[in-house]
Amino acid sequence: MAGAGQSVVSSSKALPMNGGHGLYSYANNSTYQKKVIVAVKDLITEAIAEKLDTSFLSSSNTICITEMGCSVGPNTFVAVQNIVEAVLNKYQNLVHDHSRLPEFLVFLNDHAVNDFNTLFTSLPPDRNYYVAGVPGSFHGRLFPADSLHIVHTSYALQWLSQVPEEVEDVSSPAWNKGRVYYSSAGDQTVKAYEDQFAKDLDCFLHARAQEVVCGGLIILLVPGRLDTTPHDRVFSNISYDILGSCLMDMAKLGITSQEKPRKNRVPPPREESRHYSTESKSHIISHQSWFGVPFEGALWK
Repeated sequence: MAGAGQSVVSSSKALPMNGGHGLYSYANNSTYQKKVIVAVKDLITEAIAEKLDTSFLSSSNTICITEMGCSVGPNTFVAVQNIVEAVLNKYQNLVHDHSRLPEFLVFLNDHAVNDFNTLFTSLPPDRNYYVAGVPGSFHGRLFPADSLHIVHTSYALQWLSQVPEEVEDVSSPAWNKGRVYYSSAGDQTVKAYEDQFAKDLDCFLHARAQEVVCGGLIILLVPGRLDTTPHDRVFSNISYDILGSCLMDMAKLGITSQEKPRKNRVPPPREESRHYSTESKSHIISHQSWFGVPFEGALWK
């Protein structure tokens, strides 16, 4: 939602995850993302216990949480439940009258073209929170000022709002000819993606700075790489390079257009994520960790 005079980011070019419960759906091909959520549960519990300011409950008994980039589940419900349990544990240790424990309102956000039908039909029947859907791009304002207590996003912030214009400009030194990814591209191409990510992250943080109450928390889980690992040696980067090669071959055979292989949104390296997040003046980074979750077994159900 945006007030009068406010700008919102259009989601007309949004590319959502595959909906439904079919063979190629996100719901059945996101086991690794779930492993990440499980792996950071203790870190999130600790952050909520130590950093979440509870003074706002003097005026309201409802805690508002948003899961941004929720897709179609079921991973989003694991993340939300972890947060709700962590907040309840904090309050149970603070107050003796458990009848005063807060209620929870969870906003599930993703692009308007996301498969919200599958998401809501998959809601846990025994959940201890209320739910509302909020369609729209998280690169702009979505909520009223000072209305959120906890923001959580996992494996979503790395997707760019658009392909950098320089990458598709044949006259630009950043033109990414013959590739759909930056891992084996030149410095100018890499910088174009870095700059686009910086713009997107700034938009995200600026919007959240207006929406999150003082003393609230923003929890970001973003994939990346070790600083010492070259771009072209990262597993996911290698996979995208192989995919790009296949798309280029398909374009040469006329199976797809020459334009489509270049239309790809890619994650930034870890060090750029850290650099740009520390530049934000609207938030205080209380904790930042790097953790590895190995690819073990199948990445799908």
